[in-house]
Amino acid sequence: MFTRFLADLAPLHAELILVLGAIALLLWGVFRPETEGEADRVTWGAIAVLLGAGVVLATQPLGAQSLFDGSFRFDAFARFVKMIVLVSSAGALLLASTDMREGKYLKFEYPVLALLATAGMLMMISANDLIALYLGLELQSLALYVLAAFRRDDVRSSEAGLKYFVLGALSSGMLLYGASLIYGFTGATNFNDIAAVALKPGAGQNFGLIFGLVFLLVGLAFKISAVPFHMWTPDVYQGAPTPVTALFAAAPKAAAFALLTRVMITAFGGIKPQWQQIIVFLSIASMGLGALGAIGQTSIKRLLAYSSIGNMGFALVGLAAASPEGIQGVLIYLAVYLVMTLGAFAVVLCMRRESGSVEGIDDLAGLSTTNPGMAATMALMMFSLAGIPPLAGFWGKYYVFLAAVKANLWPLAILGVLASVIGAFYYVRIVIIMYVNDASADTKMRFRPVPYREGIVMAASCLIILLGFMPFPLRNGSLGDWIINTATAAARSLF
Repeated sequence: MFTRFLADLAPLHAELILVLGAIALLLWGVFRPETEGEADRVTWGAIAVLLGAGVVLATQPLGAQSLFDGSFRFDAFARFVKMIVLVSSAGALLLASTDMREGKYLKFEYPVLALLATAGMLMMISANDLIALYLGLELQSLALYVLAAFRRDDVRSSEAGLKYFVLGALSSGMLLYGASLIYGFTGATNFNDIAAVALKPGAGQNFGLIFGLVFLLVGLAFKISAVPFHMWTPDVYQGAPTPVTALFAAAPKAAAFALLTRVMITAFGGIKPQWQQIIVFLSIASMGLGALGAIGQTSIKRLLAYSSIGNMGFALVGLAAASPEGIQGVLIYLAVYLVMTLGAFAVVLCMRRESGSVEGIDDLAGLSTTNPGMAATMALMMFSLAGIPPLAGFWGKYYVFLAAVKANLWPLAILGVLASVIGAFYYVRIVIIMYVNDASADTKMRFRPVPYREGIVMAASCLIILLGFMPFPLRNGSLGDWIINTATAAARSLF
């Protein structure tokens, strides 16, 4: 009986592994001595749990599966994004230990909270019901609120946690209000039932349904830092501990974007003209602010925050196309973006002087002479974020812009290209500072030898950015070819 029960819950196995692993590691941390060594063991245990969940996902049978009367859906789309999230969370945890140990705030609670947040992300990705959507969103958010303020002796970290909590609670309230309006005007919470109502004649003139959709979009736009709901991102990125910022910039963005995509395509596909114009506005605003807002920044973490806002705008271009090609572009873009982000934060985490970590962009001056490997990694990440061919970042933008052109949204694609050109200014500026500007007298003290954990992430990121996507004649059988084919199958599973 128990074996059959577990077999019936097969689509939920990855989430169960994460939750049970978090509970086991929590008990281990509570009953063992509170030392940095024990906290490091819990971190490795959390990485093992994430990788184990990834293996379980990879071995799941193909085809769509549903649980809880259709509220939880596991399909090719969910599998693709969940794999991205698990790898991103594992990479962020791998980057955390060294900085936390040197900053004297390495605690076993961090990997436990990261596992619980990741479990919430996986629930969000498979949510096929407004109630499941909210449960996954809050499981993720409650853990992330704590992580933002994890360094309790740091005023900036406490401030970041408070800002994120207050604005996150506001966005959750708006999302709930939108969900209640949608339920009131459709009589359903399941996405398939909502879709049946949205397909009826006149659904596009149902103002109650449209208002509910707008409020729902506000809540989800907050989670992906889309303009004008981005206000928390620069402050939280700068104030939170850098390992936490690395986690924030990667996995939660992919999970929230996957949820937004499923809601729009599955539940509201019948009123596409109504939400498409909202997505187009969010995309243009995010690309524009992300490109212009980063120009005057002096903190590398704030610059990466505005870069994140801009990159979510580029991903929204694919969603605005509302086609299988557009969703394929979104998935490819998210996969590439997360690799670039983790690689960049691996370098940021190595920026230290004797008094502690540094975050100024000018502190990168002379890095090419003091640590050529770090400088080359950062330059590669910046060029890829700027979309320089033939690096992976170029192909990510290529697929979303191509989908927009095919959907007759060529003005959006043109604006995206212009925003990309503007954004290239501050990415190239960082490279110039590293390779052209003279180092100050104490620069050598600011950059310690690269720890092996950060080195692993840097090396993996560089290999994927360089070799993952090569020009078409050279990429047969490459990782990029596998990503493209898998993303294509995942996108088609939504339609």
